[in-house]
Amino acid sequence: MRPTYSADAEAYREKVQAFLAEKLPAKWGGIGALDGEELTAFVTEWRATLFTAGYLAPGWPTEYGGAGLSALEQVIIAEEFAKAGVPTGGPNDVFGIQMLGNTLLQWGTDEQKNRYLPRILSGADTWCQGYSEPNAGSDLSNIGLRGVLDGDQWVLNGQKIWTSAGQLADHIFTLVRTDPDAPRHKGISFILVDMRQPGIEVRPIKMISGESEFNEIFYTDATAPKDEVVGGVNNGWAVAMTLLGYERGESAATVPIRYQAELDRLLILAKETGAVDDPNIRQRLAWCYSKVQIMRYSGMRTLTKFLQGHHPGPDAAISKLYWSEYHKIVTELALDIIGPHAMTPTGRHPSTAFQTDDAGAPNSSWSWVGTFLNARAGTIYAGSSQIQRNIIGEMVLGLPKEPKATDVREPKAR
Repeated sequence: MRPTYSADAEAYREKVQAFLAEKLPAKWGGIGALDGEELTAFVTEWRATLFTAGYLAPGWPTEYGGAGLSALEQVIIAEEFAKAGVPTGGPNDVFGIQMLGNTLLQWGTDEQKNRYLPRILSGADTWCQGYSEPNAGSDLSNIGLRGVLDGDQWVLNGQKIWTSAGQLADHIFTLVRTDPDAPRHKGISFILVDMRQPGIEVRPIKMISGESEFNEIFYTDATAPKDEVVGGVNNGWAVAMTLLGYERGESAATVPIRYQAELDRLLILAKETGAVDDPNIRQRLAWCYSKVQIMRYSGMRTLTKFLQGHHPGPDAAISKLYWSEYHKIVTELALDIIGPHAMTPTGRHPSTAFQTDDAGAPNSSWSWVGTFLNARAGTIYAGSSQIQRNIIGEMVLGLPKEPKATDVREPKAR
């Protein structure tokens, strides 16, 4: 079973397929087949190709350099790119184009749009996200990064953590506590900060896999012009929730494609190692297949609602919880299939710490071991599994809220 699209939509799909056939190298096997300088060169050239063709920001209005495409056309692009194993942009474009760009289109002033949107598309500015702090992860309202208005500029002091790709960025959109006396969800502002200044320090965090995709960002009297607040002073919470809502609906279509491709690689690995002859391994592979199919059908439901104008709300927690917990289990199976060689992995490392390794990646032991290690983080970032279960229980199923420590009273002495 696969989603059914209209004749016009299928005609547009053929157009996208023709573009990919024309622009990709002959015998293209997926970006995972590339590594090192070859990978860097391809991504740089591919981003320029997408920019020229209008595929880099397909949903943006044409006056800001986008293609002005419908939600359905954007979904088709995402599906075909995922099937072909090619990225939809550069390493930080998810932050610049998808998150900040769409947020500026809704909340930004004309001056902010005209200043930043062209530079985001051209790649002149590279962005990252400054949300989480040591004491404010899943509970963002607890942020402590302070911003004090001094004349025509904000002076910032504090810290952010788990900033993805921060080492590659030169700008950061960040949540700042600008009114410490206001309630926690109030008194927060969404500020755009140039990281190329002495008051900003980026410290990479080395993960268990050896990579450093996350960073700490330290602000020491860092500054930002007064007019770099998006959406108004002390209205940052509303802006931040809008940004988090740009978890695009097409992910409902592409995530199952990625996990099916990963499972196909794992089946090949099981055959190559002879592990497929083990009935226990076969049973676990069948379990994984059933889970990916459930992921597909759930994605179809989400995609249908998205195309009808429903953007992901609390129910998005179901998908996040499902794929992150599944990925822990399937990568554990991969290590059991590899066997003792997983103790001394060799070959290509996975190119990303998020979700699956890239399409076309070789079945090297390091690809699977690295993905296994990174899969543990999937149950923590973007809201831990415990937080996702609370959201589902309280906001989707309508169950009573989880008691807080402050709600528990000690028994009275007799």
